[in-house]
Amino acid sequence: MADAVTSQTLIDGPQTAVVKFTNISDGTGESGVTKVDVSALTANGNGDPCTGVAIERLWWQCIGMKVQILWDATADQFCIELGENQSGDHDYTDFGGLTNNAGAGKTGDINFTTVGATAADTYTVIMYLRKKYN
Repeated sequence: MADAVTSQTLIDGPQTAVVKFTNISDGTGESGVTKVDVSALTANGNGDPCTGVAIERLWWQCIGMKVQILWDATADQFCIELGENQSGDHDYTDFGGLTNNAGAGKTGDINFTTVGATAADTYTVIMYLRKKYN
């Protein structure tokens, strides 16, 4: 078996994207799973592809497990961990959002890893993303 996961794009505009992710675990968990593939996001009005994002807001709830949000790279770079049996509404807009500081092999994508997942644990994560174009 595998965890029952969903990914849903709520908004994918020229400047921002809002995405929602859920997981009902069977105890398997997730490790370095790509949740935001920036190359799959809509291009801007000039046709330029999205090359990265800043996380401006996070709404989340974790029951029974933690979720690590990682910037994808040759060695994934830790961004933030969402705590076990907690929920939150984090607003990072005052300083431009959480930005990708990954090094070698940086792709712009966002990955999730769950920590301590057991059967029937869940998470819901909604991200408000500011798109970047190079």
